[in-house]
Amino acid sequence: MNKNWQLAVDEAFAQARGALAGARAAEALPWLERAHVLTQRRPWLHARAHWLMLRAGWQLGDVREVLGQLPRILAALLFSRIWVPLGNSGRARVSAFKPMPLSEELRCLLDQATP
Repeated sequence: MNKNWQLAVDEAFAQARGALAGARAAEALPWLERAHVLTQRRPWLHARAHWLMLRAGWQLGDVREVLGQLPRILAALLFSRIWVPLGNSGRARVSAFKPMPLSEELRCLLDQATP
């Protein structure tokens, strides 16, 4: 595992958890999207990103986000090693099958990471 990738993942989850703990779900979501992109190929971490998105949706009172994260948690556990849509933000308002563009920074981190 690449140290830079691990630091980026740890920071994204820490920032998201801090925002959720302070009832700042909208602030947590960009960090969770980042964590999602970085962890898509690692089932437990991928599912953790979706679980925290569910919690953010709950804090926001966003029923669509909460309900949309439930099947994504299961899919993350079952399919992360088989196929993921690269760059997908993981949010319920985006198709779970839609690849999305990556920033150069995220592309470099993912290229260096070894699943």
